[in-house]
Amino acid sequence: MLAVRLHETGGPERLVVEDIPKPEPAGGEVLVRVRAAALNHRDVFITQGLYPNIELPRTLGADGVGDLDGTRVVIDPMLGWGDDPAVWAPGATILGMPRDGTFAQYVAVPKGNVHPAPAHLSDAEAAALPLAGLTAYRAVFTRAKLQAGETVLITGIGGGVQSFALLYAKHIGARAIVTSSSDAKLERAKQLGADVAINYRTTPDWHKVARKAGAIDVAIDSAGGDAFAKAIALVRPGGRVVTYGGTAGDATVKLFPLFWNHVTVYGTSMGSPQDFRGMLALFADRSLRPVVDEVFPMRDVVAAANRLNDAGQFGKIVLQIDA
Repeated sequence: MLAVRLHETGGPERLVVEDIPKPEPAGGEVLVRVRAAALNHRDVFITQGLYPNIELPRTLGADGVGDLDGTRVVIDPMLGWGDDPAVWAPGATILGMPRDGTFAQYVAVPKGNVHPAPAHLSDAEAAALPLAGLTAYRAVFTRAKLQAGETVLITGIGGGVQSFALLYAKHIGARAIVTSSSDAKLERAKQLGADVAINYRTTPDWHKVARKAGAIDVAIDSAGGDAFAKAIALVRPGGRVVTYGGTAGDATVKLFPLFWNHVTVYGTSMGSPQDFRGMLALFADRSLRPVVDEVFPMRDVVAAANRLNDAGQFGKIVLQIDA
C-alpha cells in the first residue's frame, strides 16, 4: 500500500510517499481503507523533532475517514484512554506516533475506535473531525461546560481546534469573541458567526476592547503566553479558562485576579471515548459542518504540511488518500 512515511526528522520536507506492506490487524482490531486524512500541528512537530517519544520510521496521521465492510467510518485517534473519563490513563497514546497512523491507504485500529461517519459530511469534512473536533468538544463542553447565552473568548482563531470551538459555541447559542493577527481570519470567523473579532497585532490593547464587549464567562486558549495570562484577568468573577496548548510559551500569571475573582482554570487535551461519541452526536444536526481550508492529494503532503506550518490556514488541511 502507499503511505506517507517519516524516516528522519528535519521538517515537513522529510515526508515521503512510499510503498509498504499493509498492516496486519491484531486481536480486537480492524483494517480500515482510508479515503481522507487531516493534518494536525502534531504531525508537523513530529517532523521537526519537537514531540516526545518519536520512533522512526513511522506513518504519521491521527485523523481519518474510510471504509470498513461497506460502511463509511471515522476513526477516534485516542488510544488507551482508560476507564476514568476525567483523565487519560498513563501510557495512553494518539494514533500516528508511536503507532502507525492514517496517512496511508490502510490503517489498523481497535474496533472500538471506529464509528459511522456523519452521512451529510464529505470525506474531507469527516476526516477533519477526529483530533480537532474531539479536543474542542472536551474543552468547550466537558471542561468549560459552556451554556447557551454565555460569552466565550476564543483566542487565536483560525486553527483547527479553535475553529471547532467557534462552531460549537454558535451551535448552542453562545456569544463568541475571537482574536487573531490576521484580518482575513477574523473576517472568516465573522462569517461563521463570531460576534466580536479583534486583531491583537493592530490593537495592542485588545484585552481592553474585549472587556468592553461585555462580561466573558469562558475563555479558551490554545497558545499560552501573554494571551493566556490576559484571559485569566478578562473572564468575569467565577469565570472559567481552558487551555490545551503552549506554543507561545509559558505565561506569567497575576495571581490577584485569579484568586480574588474565583476563576477556575482547566487543562485539557484530546478527549475520552465518551467525548468522542458526544462530539459525533452534535453532527447529527446536518447544518453543522467542519471548516476545511484546503484538500491536497497525498503526493503533495509536503506542501500540505508546509501550509499548516506557515499558519495561513483557516480550519483543517486534508489529504486525499490515493486509491
